[in-house]
Amino acid sequence: MAQVPVRVADRLIAGIKRFQPILASAKARDVNESDTVILVTDMLSEVFGYDKYSEITSECSIRGTFCDLGIKIGGSFQFLIEVKAIGLELKHAFTKQAIDYSANQGTEWVMLTNGETWRAYRVSFSKPIDYEQVLEINLSQVNPKNTDDIERLYHLTKEGWLKSVLGEFHMQQQALNRFSLAAMITSQPVLEVIRRGLRKLSPDIKIDVDQIKNVMTQEVLKREVVEGEKAEEAKKKINRYFVKSAREKTKEPKEVLKDPDVVEDIEQKPTPAGAPPGKI
Repeated sequence: MAQVPVRVADRLIAGIKRFQPILASAKARDVNESDTVILVTDMLSEVFGYDKYSEITSECSIRGTFCDLGIKIGGSFQFLIEVKAIGLELKHAFTKQAIDYSANQGTEWVMLTNGETWRAYRVSFSKPIDYEQVLEINLSQVNPKNTDDIERLYHLTKEGWLKSVLGEFHMQQQALNRFSLAAMITSQPVLEVIRRGLRKLSPDIKIDVDQIKNVMTQEVLKREVVEGEKAEEAKKKINRYFVKSAREKTKEPKEVLKDPDVVEDIEQKPTPAGAPPGKI
């Protein structure tokens, strides 16, 4: 998790203590969407640190429709925020609406919130448009004294945004997602390691990599993590890693020999007694 600066942590703690009763009251009164937008705007400013007058905008006209809020830094949209009334559940239809706004605006990130629950989505501009939910936080359940809760909130702050904390968190999720793990397990190098281990357990039985792969993909792993578009993307990513790693290994000896300090050390190293000339 990212290290939260002390001043940011203090602002988050104070902000949560201030707004949790306000959220509870707004939910009890079942305030409408317009009032929820005002509440969200105040939270973006007072809790998450965005400037209310220069960075939070409601002028988000997108192809004849309007997204509720947007964050602009340096004159360009960083992400959009679609707001629903605090009493509404954040249904799939609302998610699709937020993703459509983001895709049409060309922003990689979009938030969906009812003031209480905040969800962050990363949009992939593929064909068709795809998206992933990266983060969800229920502010009414956040404990201001819990370090993990404060670190999760930091992902949504201006300071965290400028340091790409949310993007790094997404990359970590990708590295640990089920598709990446399945692709790593069924990759050639890992299967070779498993084969060697199995041969030590059963030295009299011939086992090849294809047999192990078949068992992995058909009996051990779920079909959904080894087949489909996301599974193929994960396999390509893992394969690129191993290819790059292999290339770097083949370059290492040449690079070492080119190092003048290493060459000089080899040349000056004394030859042991009795060894043929030129050999060490």
